[in-house]
Amino acid sequence: MKNRNLFAILAIVFLAFSYNYLVTEKWESQIANFIDTAHFSAAAMTPVYKKNTIQVALLLDTSGSMSGLIEQAKSQLWQILNTLANTEKENEETKLEIALYQYGSPTYGKRSNQIRQLSGFTTDMDLISKKLFALKTSGGEEYCGEVITTSISELNWGKDDSNFKMIYIAGNEPFTQGPINYTQACQLAKKQDITINTIFCGSYQEGIQTMWKQGAQLADGEYMNINHNQTTVYIETPYDKRINELNQKLNETYIPYGTEGKIKKENQTKQDFNANSYSSANAASRASFKSSKKYKADSWDLVDAYEKDKEIIKNIQVESLSDSLQTLSKKELEVKIKLIRGQRSSIQNEIQELNSKRLIHIEKNSKESVEENNLKKSIENSVRKQAKKNGYKVKN
Repeated sequence: MKNRNLFAILAIVFLAFSYNYLVTEKWESQIANFIDTAHFSAAAMTPVYKKNTIQVALLLDTSGSMSGLIEQAKSQLWQILNTLANTEKENEETKLEIALYQYGSPTYGKRSNQIRQLSGFTTDMDLISKKLFALKTSGGEEYCGEVITTSISELNWGKDDSNFKMIYIAGNEPFTQGPINYTQACQLAKKQDITINTIFCGSYQEGIQTMWKQGAQLADGEYMNINHNQTTVYIETPYDKRINELNQKLNETYIPYGTEGKIKKENQTKQDFNANSYSSANAASRASFKSSKKYKADSWDLVDAYEKDKEIIKNIQVESLSDSLQTLSKKELEVKIKLIRGQRSSIQNEIQELNSKRLIHIEKNSKESVEENNLKKSIENSVRKQAKKNGYKVKN
């Protein structure tokens, strides 16, 4: 009997201790379990020591009411990327990487909690554009804490202090929804020097009441609200036509190579078309980005690849090149690449010069247009504020 009583007492003590532990450690346990199981990718576990890299993860709500948000992301992408392309460190070259997630779409079912990585960190902005234009909205559950934690664990975030790391999450449901507590998710980001900027699609006060502001504050970010249904207004300039003509010439300087060369070249043309489908002014914004150092095509363009590594000429599979180039010797091919590289630089410089005039024209005439309260404006304003804190500066 004594043994039974002792066993009962020990059992009660154990249960009481376990309950207290589970309550006090509830959210920490959820985060740890989340990371230890299916969501921590092998890539994310490999330390990355990139320097002077701007890394931006865009987490977009694609539930049924967010069609306006996705439309703004597509129509304002190149203006946003130009702001990031102009974010630099003094006397140091910087690199730009973008990642893209959607959340709140039931298409991907309960197993993924309606979260999907569309692209990990990439310098291929044509790919980001392609993924954006393929997005569709449908009703679902929006789990902010979980999509933030997923992006932190899956993506290859840089470890060097010189990096500028940001998450932008946009949506319109309470920030508190889902199995992962948002406070723990935001604190996890802060531990890794990742700033979280929250963009609520609705009234400023409602965003505060639904914890979007607190989410940003926990990770040293900006809380913003937007009218996600506001139509993008483009300011046409006298320089757009010439810039777009030069863009066509710029495209002719790309030499596709490798297994993906042809496909990537076709996608470059497709994303030109998508940008122009909004307006010639938007196409000019894309052309401006393509003329910057942040537009990278070395994975499929032989000219950029040669600039990155001169040894590629020795190892190139000539069968992957166009018929006219396959007959050239390695020496002749190298001469050809250098010639085209010079032509491209000349075109890019002219586009940049015209774009400087274009931006002045836009600045002078923007006061007469509708006041912007959209995705682009929110990201631009927050980047300018946070760049200084991270040792960067936005030109223009």
